[in-house]
Amino acid sequence: MATCKFLCRYSLSFLELSTTRIGTCTPSLHFSGHRLLFRSSGFKLKSNRHSTRPYGVVSVESVDDSYTSPDEDEVKQTSVGDLIWRNSNDDVTSFMKMERAIEPRSNTRFPYLDKFKTGSSFLSSREVLDAVEPSLMELRKERFRNVVNNRTYSVCLVVEGLSDAGNVSAVFRSADALGFQSVHVVALDSRKRYREHRHVSMGAEKWLDIELWDTTEECFDVLKSRGYRIATTHLGMETVSVYDMDWSQPTAIVVGNEGRGISEEALKLSDMHCSIPMKGMVDSFNVSVASGILMHHAVCDRTTRLGAHGDLTSEEKQILLAEFSLRHSRSSISIAHEYAKRKIAASPKL
Repeated sequence: MATCKFLCRYSLSFLELSTTRIGTCTPSLHFSGHRLLFRSSGFKLKSNRHSTRPYGVVSVESVDDSYTSPDEDEVKQTSVGDLIWRNSNDDVTSFMKMERAIEPRSNTRFPYLDKFKTGSSFLSSREVLDAVEPSLMELRKERFRNVVNNRTYSVCLVVEGLSDAGNVSAVFRSADALGFQSVHVVALDSRKRYREHRHVSMGAEKWLDIELWDTTEECFDVLKSRGYRIATTHLGMETVSVYDMDWSQPTAIVVGNEGRGISEEALKLSDMHCSIPMKGMVDSFNVSVASGILMHHAVCDRTTRLGAHGDLTSEEKQILLAEFSLRHSRSSISIAHEYAKRKIAASPKL
């Protein structure tokens, strides 16, 4: 660790402490022609919020010893709930862009409607793609298509009462990597700071549909209205091995607090209890590891039974593809709005 700190501190000292924004929104670093005099706190790393990449880009800026960056103040006041989606009307700052269906929709798990609100009008997913795709690189578009083809809402993950924001971040990363689009977070401690754990999630929360709930009962009621069976992970006599479950059925798998496990309320309200068979001396996994094992096995089981894990219809794939294109960057939102303005201007006036 000491070696890493040394390399970071002194190798960057010969760089000109400035950034230049170019078309791809990637900062460029220029070597200075003279030796820089500095102290150990003479520069600071911070994330580039306007990056079009799915995770932060590092930029370098010169600071004084007495300087306190706005990011540090923000970290102190920012909770997980502030940084992942809550039901918001702001289509620029909210992660979810396409219009969402109004609850309840019986046995319907795909949340989006085929329209994107822009001013007083709407664009369809096809129009969004026509507007935004020309601005995306081919590799990015191909990545979006591959991800959408392997996404599902048929199995979702519920994390109840986790107190370690790092574990929450790790769960997000595993869900995205394994193709689970829907994650629910119940009764999260809003005082926990999430910004400092974003390196764990690698920005995965940007590409997921994350819903926050104040109570377990409220969360379970909505999930059941969407057609999910609720399976809580629990060590007990009447539990089913996760390897004996049929994961082709719509399932919400619930993992609990690192110390206390699943709450009594969740156990009472769930449809079944399940567990991962343990072969060693310890009787449990870390919650983020358990979540990864559960989701990976669900993918394998669904692939065996159904032929594939992803199960979206062609229409749903197009809508989610439009959603990802809009989430790509703020410029994508601006492009869609400009497209809508041109569409309105070209429409014949009555």
